[in-house]
Amino acid sequence: MKLKLHIWRQKHTRDKGKMVTYEVDGIVEDMSFLEMLDVLNEKLIINGEEPVAFDHDCREGICGACSLTINGIAHGGEKETTICQLHMRHYKDGDTIYIEPFRARAFPVIKDLVTDRSSFERIMQAGGYVSVHTGGVPDANAILISKPEADNAMDNAACIGCGACVAACKNASAMLFVSAKVAQYAYLPQGQPERKRRVLNMVAQMDKEGFGGCTNQYECEAVCPKGISIASIALMNRDFMKATLTGT
Repeated sequence: MKLKLHIWRQKHTRDKGKMVTYEVDGIVEDMSFLEMLDVLNEKLIINGEEPVAFDHDCREGICGACSLTINGIAHGGEKETTICQLHMRHYKDGDTIYIEPFRARAFPVIKDLVTDRSSFERIMQAGGYVSVHTGGVPDANAILISKPEADNAMDNAACIGCGACVAACKNASAMLFVSAKVAQYAYLPQGQPERKRRVLNMVAQMDKEGFGGCTNQYECEAVCPKGISIASIALMNRDFMKATLTGT
């Protein structure tokens, strides 16, 4: 398989950056998208050129590091699929592919396709934890949790913090990410002591980081590789209003 790639190249944060065209061949359908980029980089290195910088880690769809925009769609358009789990069988010989980093003011480009998403970490640090008491570990069955609530908590905890929701939103909103981190605790008894303070702190940090507001157009849910539901945003909004009106 031979492909034409238009890739965003940017030397550093202050560089203007531009799209650069490459051709790569010898691609087989069983390769992942990142393995295809590996083939391109091997070719560039052999030719004495600078390889394309891109984020990756587990390559198993777990860590959220491999965040790219492919042909204008975060993670490439295959439903609930990360870039590292996107395979070249979804493309055909002669295709032209546009590859860019996630675009958001709160995700500044470090180099080429690598962005700084530490803003997500600061949001979690602002309140995404539960109290921890010293002593023996309580029995897992000592705290009764209904099956629906446990399922909802686990569904939200599946968020890998990749930032696709931000990249897909026209306002670069982080509402889906923040609401997932709020909801994963809100459904559990362990999350109740800090529930009000958590949502206030995390929303305040989200605004401080420069993310935009939600306009309920659902692009975030459409591109989320873990299928996080926008119902979590509704839960976060209710919690935020209650905490604002009643205080912490």
